[in-house]
Amino acid sequence: MASESESSGHHHHAGGEARAENNGAGCRHGGDDGGGTPKTTLEIRYTKLFIDGRFVDAASGKTFETRDPRTGDVIARIAEGDKEDVDLAVKAAREAFDHGEWPRMSGSVRASSSSSQSCKKWLSFFPNGTRTRSTYSDRSMAYLSKMQERGRIMAKYAEGVERHADELAALESLDAGKPLAAARAVDVGECLGILRYFAGAADKIHGETLKMSRQLHGYTLREPLGVAGLIVPWNFPAIMFFSKVSPALAAGCTVVVKPAEQTPLSALFLAHLAKQAGVPDGVINVVTGFGPTAGAAISSHMDIDVVAFTGSTEVGRLIMEASAKSNLKPVALELGGKSPFIVFDDADLDKAVELAIGGNFFNKGEACVAGSRVFVQEGIYDRFEQKLADTMKSWVVGDPFDPRVNQGPQVDKAQYERVLRYIEQGKAEGATVLMGGKPCGKKGYYIEPTIFNNVKDDMVVAREEIFGPVMCLMKFKTVEEAIERANGTRYGLAAGVVTRDIDVANRMARSIRAGVVWVNCYFAMDRSCPFGGRKMSGFGKDDSMHALDKFLAVKAVVTPVHGSPWF
Repeated sequence: MASESESSGHHHHAGGEARAENNGAGCRHGGDDGGGTPKTTLEIRYTKLFIDGRFVDAASGKTFETRDPRTGDVIARIAEGDKEDVDLAVKAAREAFDHGEWPRMSGSVRASSSSSQSCKKWLSFFPNGTRTRSTYSDRSMAYLSKMQERGRIMAKYAEGVERHADELAALESLDAGKPLAAARAVDVGECLGILRYFAGAADKIHGETLKMSRQLHGYTLREPLGVAGLIVPWNFPAIMFFSKVSPALAAGCTVVVKPAEQTPLSALFLAHLAKQAGVPDGVINVVTGFGPTAGAAISSHMDIDVVAFTGSTEVGRLIMEASAKSNLKPVALELGGKSPFIVFDDADLDKAVELAIGGNFFNKGEACVAGSRVFVQEGIYDRFEQKLADTMKSWVVGDPFDPRVNQGPQVDKAQYERVLRYIEQGKAEGATVLMGGKPCGKKGYYIEPTIFNNVKDDMVVAREEIFGPVMCLMKFKTVEEAIERANGTRYGLAAGVVTRDIDVANRMARSIRAGVVWVNCYFAMDRSCPFGGRKMSGFGKDDSMHALDKFLAVKAVVTPVHGSPWF
């Protein structure tokens, strides 16, 4: 396989003239004044697979296109990995885990020199030439002097990401259609927070001492599982890269990452930054390619010890099946959602509307936790609907590199067409379009933010995850009705509740079957808060110390205790 050491040499215009046409409610392209935004050139430096510390061609030599969702134009051609490449990546990860230094490092964030200095100070208590000093020095001192702790390397990795924050944000905007300001503040900011959180968590992984019922001493160890296969989605490519990679690294695992074929650029760039930070070769491997080939090879691989996946429920089923048919590797799944957002009569109207808009249309609706089923109590419903429609008049859809834009294009043509099919399905079933409901502009994958009212719970648009800028607005009467309808879904990822009544808030939080319930807020994600679903939204947690669990095995160790005065 040919090696790529520096740059792929692709250049792409990352800015562009914002289109000025007005295509209806909520769809006003930025640049109505004709000014647009200045064109800038973004160099696409990494387009090959990253295996064992090197950028290499796919074994087959094949490539695929990644496209700019603003125009449909090709950004770059990316190496198309498949089973043979996954085998090579797993081999590198296995070697790094079984024989490399990563799982054998301390988890500490302290500089390695501090460990060396501590060792020297400890040795100073022993006279030169003693057996203890000589043995310890020969076997340990040399190792400690060169060893860099996992947490320290991860912290250095975060520093590298921060230095290249603007380039990472531009890659996310170009490849995924995210507004640049949001990519810089939210996506890159979250990447840094997650990576630094788990850098700090690396030396806080410990077992427990057991109180045995007999004359035995028992304790537990929490050991890294081994090689982790990580399959990440296209809606938050960089955030989800770090949501999976960071706890795996902190636990001492090595990883093979498959980014979504729609958005491969940031994962390859982040692999380069990992190398620069001193992550040992083979610890992080990135295989770009397609789900049915590269993704399937990871899921069914006999030498991968755990798979963590974020994506659709349908693909989650396939991954579980592949695990069952191969080596019964544990699987963690963060899957789809159809989350309820419930507004009670006593809610702050302005706040409720603001949260509903953010909960639906942030990231152009491409969010698994989107609160797309908006239930509003009948006493406030009419005012809520009017306020919502009025507020959305200022919503701007357009080029994500234009700072005036709220909503960029859908990630690719397939997703664009899928969302439009759902919109037409909603119209055919009798839901009323309050606003939007059409494509936006003449080029690219833009869709008007769409709000349906007169929606019934059994309509397809109210039952299935659309993953686009589509809101279903519905009315309810009582708390009991709200609970029943909120739970009337196969999903259980998230929910939102807006009320001033603490008793109602507590009752709703305890009654809704979801992984997270946000009260008087929405999208309140935090690296310290566990995130994951129930029912067909999956199982296993991202974020918080709970995220480490999927990458660790608990081992019990028991020895007899003879002649102990107590047990």
